[in-house]
Order: sequence, then structure tokens, then C-alpha cells
Amino acid sequence: MYEGRTSFEQGRVFGHENVGEVVEVGAAIQKVAVGDMVSVPFNASCGHCRNCEHGLTNYCLTSNVEGMAGGTYGFAYMGGWVGGQAEYLRAPWGDFQCLRLPEDAHEKQNDYVMLSDIFPTGWHAVEMSGLTPGESIVIYGAGPVGLMAALSATVKGARKVMVVDRHPDRLRLAEQIGAIAIDDSKGDPVEQVMEHTKGVGADRGAECVCYQAHDVQGNEDNAATLNALVSSVRFTGGIGTVGVFIPEDPGAPDELAQEGKARFEFGNFWFKGQQMGCGQAPAKRYKRHLRDLIAADKVTPLWIVSHNLPLDDAPDAYAHFDARDDGWTKVVLDPTSSLD
Repeated sequence: MYEGRTSFEQGRVFGHENVGEVVEVGAAIQKVAVGDMVSVPFNASCGHCRNCEHGLTNYCLTSNVEGMAGGTYGFAYMGGWVGGQAEYLRAPWGDFQCLRLPEDAHEKQNDYVMLSDIFPTGWHAVEMSGLTPGESIVIYGAGPVGLMAALSATVKGARKVMVVDRHPDRLRLAEQIGAIAIDDSKGDPVEQVMEHTKGVGADRGAECVCYQAHDVQGNEDNAATLNALVSSVRFTGGIGTVGVFIPEDPGAPDELAQEGKARFEFGNFWFKGQQMGCGQAPAKRYKRHLRDLIAADKVTPLWIVSHNLPLDDAPDAYAHFDARDDGWTKVVLDPTSSLD
């Protein structure tokens, strides 16, 4: 969206990792009160449609236009909801959406802000992969979501977590939680995974890159990580895909990708008898559990935060992050510093 590859029009507000203090409530609100610190999931969801009742808040039938399930704050195609990178945010269906945070919410804001999106999304990738305690997993992508997937896999009892990327600062963060860093600029990542798994492949895999995946030479290939995962995961293994893929991409480098299609090696996937789950995470399903892990000091996801900046510095921060500049791994924006 930042690069103009979607329908996100000028004038709309980005931002769907929202945490803050409630300053006003509507007449229908019964649980959330002014003064509460809350986390708002990135999925805008009503709580009472068929999908929401089944825990599929990522595909709410009320929060988008007819024919499109699922709404998201500050996101293309996802209902037109205003994003949270602003001084104020309006959260619809507030009693359902807002998760109240403990008394340490101000002290641990850099942890709790992860609850809106990337921590549940990383958790969802591992969940969809089917990981069970004692298994191994390979994660493609060491951005914020990939690092949260690595943290999630560790919490879930993985015996070996491998993270593939080529940016040294991100790989160092993966190593800090005990993951094995695989630098694909130094050799075929599939071969490296095989070396770490005695030639069998990882039990599970997670795709945390998205349709803008690039090879080491800088060529864009929207199927690159999917195909690498199929080759990296053992026969009958599972894969969770949370990297964003979109129905059409006019800015893509080739006609197939422009139509939202990918050169996925389905034959290899079928032959290996693997399973794959995909899509946005139902953040609300996981975030209460993850909040309690943070509150109990069992996890501290703030370790990926590289910068805390005022909202006015957002354009500069976007430029650094988009360029993958060294040391710009996760930026937390504070709108209160922009208020008089």
C-alpha cells in the first residue's frame, strides 16, 4: 500500500496495530469504560454474524461491502475503515472489539501493541502449520511477523526453529530467541534447511513474506517463498501462509502476477502430500491468551522494537523500513507526542 501497489487512495489513514486509552464511548457500550487501556484487533468485526460466531473474525460478513468478507483498519480492499496512525481512532462494536489491558499497560505498551496484528498473525501461521511440541519448523521471512512466528513456535514447544532471511539485523533478532538463522544470500535456503534436518526437511513451515517476495538478485517472484517452503518441508508436513497475497496486482512485474496468479509448483506440493492453511489471522481468537502471556512475563515481544517515534516522524520511518535500512526492524509510533 505504501508503494502504491494497491487501491489505497491518497488521503486515507494507515495503521492497524492499535493500542491506546479510551477517551469516549458510545451509548451502546456496556463493558469498556473511559480510561481503559485497550488493544483493538486489526480485523474490524461485528461479533454476531455467522463467521464471527465461529471465531472467524478475520472474515466478518458485516464489516465490508457485499460479496467481500472481512474488514481491516487502514487497509486496502478491507471495508474502508480509518486506520490508527492518528491522534484518535474510532472502534466500532467496541465491547466486542476492544480487549482491556492490565494495569501494566502503559509500562508494557511496546509489548501489548503487538497484540493487534503481528503476534496473533505469527501465532496463526504456526497454528495453521499444525506444529506440535517437539517438531521442527522453518519460517521464511524475519520481518516483524516472521519473528513473531518464531517466538510463537518457541512458546508452542518446537524443538528447532529455523528462520530464513538475508538481512543481518533481522537474523540477529531471530537468534536472540534461540532460532537458527538461515541467510539465503549465502546459499540455497532449501539445502541449508536439509542440512539442519538430516535431509528430511522441517516438519512444518510458515510463509511470512508475501506476494512481493524477491530472490537474492532482487527479482520479484510472488511464488518464490511458497515453492521454497514446499521443498523445505517434509513429506506430509504442514504450511501456514500469512504473508499477504492479493487478487490482482497491476504493479507486478509480469502479466500472471498482475492477475493475482502465481507459478506455484502444485505438483511438488501434491506429490509430497502436504497441507497448507492461508489467510488473515483471526486476531481476536488468540489475543486474550497472548495478552496473558505478556502480563505473566512469559513472552516479551518488544525485543524486535528498534524505534519509538512521534507520529510526525512516520514518513521518515516508513522510508527507512521500506528500504530495509539496517537497524529499522520495528517502529512504534506515539500520537500523543503530536498533541498540544
